[in-house]
Amino acid sequence: MNRFALLAAGAAVALYGVLQAVDGVGLKQAVNALASAGEGDKAVRFAGAEVVRWLEWAVRSYHSFVFGLALILFGSVIAITGRLSRPIGYLMALSGLCYLAQGWIIGSSGFSSANQIPTLLGIGLILVWTVWLLIAALRMKTVALPETTSKATT
Repeated sequence: MNRFALLAAGAAVALYGVLQAVDGVGLKQAVNALASAGEGDKAVRFAGAEVVRWLEWAVRSYHSFVFGLALILFGSVIAITGRLSRPIGYLMALSGLCYLAQGWIIGSSGFSSANQIPTLLGIGLILVWTVWLLIAALRMKTVALPETTSKATT
Protein backbone atom coordinates (compact mmCIF):
# COMPACT_ATOMS: atom_id res chain seq x y z
CA MET A 1 0.00 0.00 0.00
CA ASN A 2 2.87 2.37 0.72
CA ARG A 3 4.12 1.98 -2.87
CA PHE A 4 0.73 2.99 -4.20
CA ALA A 5 0.80 5.98 -1.86
CA LEU A 6 4.20 7.00 -3.24
CA LEU A 7 2.98 6.59 -6.82
CA ALA A 8 -0.13 8.65 -6.09
CA ALA A 9 1.99 11.35 -4.44
CA GLY A 10 4.31 11.45 -7.46
CA ALA A 11 1.34 11.70 -9.82
CA ALA A 12 -0.14 14.50 -7.68
CA VAL A 13 3.12 16.45 -7.90
CA ALA A 14 3.20 15.99 -11.68
CA LEU A 15 -0.42 17.10 -11.99
CA TYR A 16 0.34 20.14 -9.86
CA GLY A 17 3.10 21.07 -12.30
CA VAL A 18 0.65 20.76 -15.20
CA LEU A 19 -1.86 22.85 -13.26
CA GLN A 20 0.69 25.63 -12.77
CA ALA A 21 1.51 25.56 -16.48
CA VAL A 22 -2.15 25.81 -17.48
CA ASP A 23 -3.00 28.47 -14.91
CA GLY A 24 0.23 30.44 -14.77
CA VAL A 25 1.16 30.39 -18.43
CA GLY A 26 -1.80 29.35 -20.57
CA LEU A 27 -4.49 31.34 -18.79
CA LYS A 28 -2.23 34.37 -18.40
CA GLN A 29 -1.53 34.42 -22.15
CA ALA A 30 -5.23 33.94 -22.99
CA VAL A 31 -6.27 36.79 -20.68
CA ASN A 32 -3.50 39.06 -22.02
CA ALA A 33 -4.68 38.32 -25.58
CA LEU A 34 -8.24 39.16 -24.55
CA ALA A 35 -7.15 42.42 -22.92
CA SER A 36 -5.25 43.56 -26.01
CA ALA A 37 -7.80 42.37 -28.60
CA GLY A 38 -9.68 44.76 -30.79
CA GLU A 39 -13.48 44.99 -30.62
CA GLY A 40 -13.91 42.48 -33.45
CA ASP A 41 -11.75 39.83 -31.75
CA LYS A 42 -12.96 40.19 -28.15
CA ALA A 43 -15.63 37.46 -28.38
CA VAL A 44 -13.19 34.94 -29.87
CA ARG A 45 -10.48 35.82 -27.35
CA PHE A 46 -12.97 35.55 -24.48
CA ALA A 47 -14.03 32.10 -25.69
CA GLY A 48 -10.37 31.05 -25.84
CA ALA A 49 -9.73 32.28 -22.30
CA GLU A 50 -12.85 30.48 -21.11
CA VAL A 51 -11.64 27.20 -22.63
CA VAL A 52 -8.30 27.55 -20.84
CA ARG A 53 -10.15 28.24 -17.59
CA TRP A 54 -12.20 25.05 -18.07
CA LEU A 55 -8.96 23.16 -18.70
CA GLU A 56 -7.67 24.58 -15.42
CA TRP A 57 -10.78 23.26 -13.65
CA ALA A 58 -10.21 19.83 -15.18
CA VAL A 59 -6.57 19.63 -14.14
CA ARG A 60 -7.34 20.97 -10.65
CA SER A 61 -10.08 18.35 -10.32
CA TYR A 62 -7.76 15.49 -11.30
CA HIS A 63 -5.02 16.84 -9.04
CA SER A 64 -7.41 17.00 -6.09
CA PHE A 65 -8.55 13.42 -6.70
CA VAL A 66 -5.02 12.04 -6.94
CA PHE A 67 -3.71 14.09 -4.00
CA GLY A 68 -6.70 12.99 -1.92
CA LEU A 69 -5.99 9.36 -2.83
CA ALA A 70 -2.33 9.78 -1.81
CA LEU A 71 -3.35 11.24 1.56
CA ILE A 72 -5.83 8.42 2.16
CA LEU A 73 -3.21 5.79 1.31
CA PHE A 74 -0.49 7.39 3.46
CA GLY A 75 -2.97 7.84 6.30
CA SER A 76 -3.96 4.18 6.02
CA VAL A 77 -0.32 3.07 6.19
CA ILE A 78 0.22 5.16 9.32
CA ALA A 79 -2.98 3.89 10.94
CA ILE A 80 -2.26 0.23 10.09
CA THR A 81 1.41 0.10 11.02
CA GLY A 82 1.11 2.14 14.21
CA ARG A 83 4.69 3.38 13.93
CA LEU A 84 3.32 6.85 14.52
CA SER A 85 0.28 7.92 16.43
CA ARG A 86 -2.71 6.39 14.67
CA PRO A 87 -4.84 9.56 14.91
CA ILE A 88 -2.30 11.25 12.60
CA GLY A 89 -3.17 8.65 9.99
CA TYR A 90 -6.89 9.11 10.56
CA LEU A 91 -6.61 12.89 10.19
CA MET A 92 -4.46 12.47 7.10
CA ALA A 93 -7.05 10.15 5.52
CA LEU A 94 -9.85 12.53 6.49
CA SER A 95 -8.03 15.41 4.79
CA GLY A 96 -7.71 13.15 1.75
CA LEU A 97 -11.49 12.72 1.73
CA CYS A 98 -11.80 16.51 1.73
CA TYR A 99 -9.59 16.67 -1.36
CA LEU A 100 -11.70 14.00 -3.06
CA ALA A 101 -14.76 16.17 -2.38
CA GLN A 102 -12.93 19.20 -3.79
CA GLY A 103 -12.07 17.27 -6.94
CA TRP A 104 -15.68 16.22 -7.39
CA ILE A 105 -17.05 19.73 -6.89
CA ILE A 106 -14.48 21.41 -9.14
CA GLY A 107 -15.01 18.77 -11.84
CA SER A 108 -18.77 19.23 -11.81
CA SER A 109 -19.23 22.96 -11.14
CA GLY A 110 -15.82 24.64 -11.36
CA PHE A 111 -14.51 27.05 -8.77
CA SER A 112 -17.78 27.59 -6.93
CA SER A 113 -18.75 28.57 -3.42
CA ALA A 114 -19.83 24.94 -2.84
CA ASN A 115 -16.14 24.15 -2.53
CA GLN A 116 -15.52 26.41 0.48
CA ILE A 117 -16.30 23.89 3.22
CA PRO A 118 -14.20 20.98 1.87
CA THR A 119 -11.35 23.36 1.06
CA LEU A 120 -11.26 24.99 4.49
CA LEU A 121 -11.74 21.67 6.26
CA GLY A 122 -8.96 20.07 4.19
CA ILE A 123 -6.54 22.93 4.90
CA GLY A 124 -7.37 22.86 8.62
CA LEU A 125 -6.90 19.09 8.87
CA ILE A 126 -3.59 19.23 7.00
CA LEU A 127 -2.39 21.95 9.37
CA VAL A 128 -3.33 19.83 12.40
CA TRP A 129 -1.75 16.58 11.25
CA THR A 130 1.41 18.19 9.88
CA VAL A 131 2.07 20.00 13.17
CA TRP A 132 1.31 16.78 15.08
CA LEU A 133 3.61 14.83 12.74
CA LEU A 134 6.39 17.40 13.22
CA ILE A 135 6.10 17.19 17.00
CA ALA A 136 6.09 13.38 16.84
CA ALA A 137 9.17 13.41 14.63
CA LEU A 138 11.03 15.79 16.92
CA ARG A 139 10.21 13.67 19.95
CA MET A 140 11.42 10.42 18.39
CA LYS A 141 14.57 9.03 19.85
CA THR A 142 17.40 8.45 17.49
CA VAL A 143 18.40 4.84 17.30
CA ALA A 144 22.15 4.52 17.62
CA LEU A 145 23.69 2.07 15.22
CA PRO A 146 26.19 -0.32 16.79
CA GLU A 147 29.74 0.56 16.04
CA THR A 148 31.69 -1.99 14.14
CA THR A 149 35.14 -2.43 15.41
CA SER A 150 37.64 -4.54 13.69
CA LYS A 151 40.35 -6.07 15.79
CA ALA A 152 43.52 -6.91 14.08
CA THR A 153 44.55 -10.45 14.70
CA THR A 154 48.16 -11.00 15.42
